[in-house]
Amino acid sequence: MIGYYNYTVILTYMSLVSSVVGMFFALGINCGAPHPEYAIICLMLSGLCDMFDGKIARTKKNRTENEKQFGIQIDSLCDVICFGVLPSIIGYSVGMNSWLDMPILVMFPLCAVIRLAYFNVAEEIRQKKTENVRKVYEGLPVTSVALIIPLLYSFSEDIGSKLFPAVYGLAMFLIAIAFITRFKVKKPSMKTMLCFIGVGVVELVWMLYKTKIQ
Repeated sequence: MIGYYNYTVILTYMSLVSSVVGMFFALGINCGAPHPEYAIICLMLSGLCDMFDGKIARTKKNRTENEKQFGIQIDSLCDVICFGVLPSIIGYSVGMNSWLDMPILVMFPLCAVIRLAYFNVAEEIRQKKTENVRKVYEGLPVTSVALIIPLLYSFSEDIGSKLFPAVYGLAMFLIAIAFITRFKVKKPSMKTMLCFIGVGVVELVWMLYKTKIQ
């Protein structure tokens, strides 16, 4: 079989599966009607998987160079779908379904692809120069949408169904620009990562609660 099969890529694949299921929910496929709230939960689960897949991959000390490169490529390809395509489909699900919305829905995954491709090239060059762990990122990491978009969606009822598609679209536009803007973001420390996880868990519990009472 083509590919490399070991425990280091399991979380990456789980992240992808979660996002594809989220797309089905967002579009109402096999569930009667669109359910963007379920899609948001799937997005958050994808983000949770992404937080740990790299750390788990590095626990396997005897990975070949091909396995390492495969892991890098498969992670980026899955990130495109999870954090580039799914947010656009959620946007369509919440009401961004006019021709005027189309440019933003297309722009978002395009910017995510550009950012991820640039990161891969820059990381490959960096690794040839040093074995030190990366300390800063250029541009907003695409995985950040797993925290930003659910937080925004949690206020959808307060914003109102008529206004929320425009607010969501504006957020998508600003995030997409941030993906490809050249500014430096310090790589989160373990303490910061734990804070992100805590925020994500709170958001997830809140979303599950709101979904239950609807």
